[in-house]
Amino acid sequence: MTAGAPKIHIETVHDITPEIVAAFDRLLPQLSATAPRPSPEQLAQLVAAPANTVFVARSAATTEIVGTLTLIEMRMPTGVRAWVEDVVVDAAARGLGAGDALVQAALARARALGARSVDLTSSPSRVAAHRLYERTGFATRDTHVFRHSFE
Repeated sequence: MTAGAPKIHIETVHDITPEIVAAFDRLLPQLSATAPRPSPEQLAQLVAAPANTVFVARSAATTEIVGTLTLIEMRMPTGVRAWVEDVVVDAAARGLGAGDALVQAALARARALGARSVDLTSSPSRVAAHRLYERTGFATRDTHVFRHSFE
């Protein structure tokens, strides 16, 4: 790789391949130990949903998928908003810029969709992720997040 060449390439997922399934099987447990791994059918539904954009980060050196992020577009009476979910970068690839590249791709897509803002939540224990979000222009909001769980 030449000096200055990007270490990470971002792609939008359009088709579910065995490589995509394997990447999600490897990456999602690093995000949540309790979340079930999605089946190929569930991944296909995720990618096919018109409001979703699923990004993957690929190492330029190895071509391996090293991260993922899902952007959700929401159209409401108050305008277009976007939400970032399920951001994860493989522990072995952290520090290469994959998280930053994923967030920048999501922000560019949200802007192109006409979003007024982009929101996300992050566990208090994910300090490195918080630094990434702050570096990329996110700020904490004085709000409460409420959840109604069906489980």
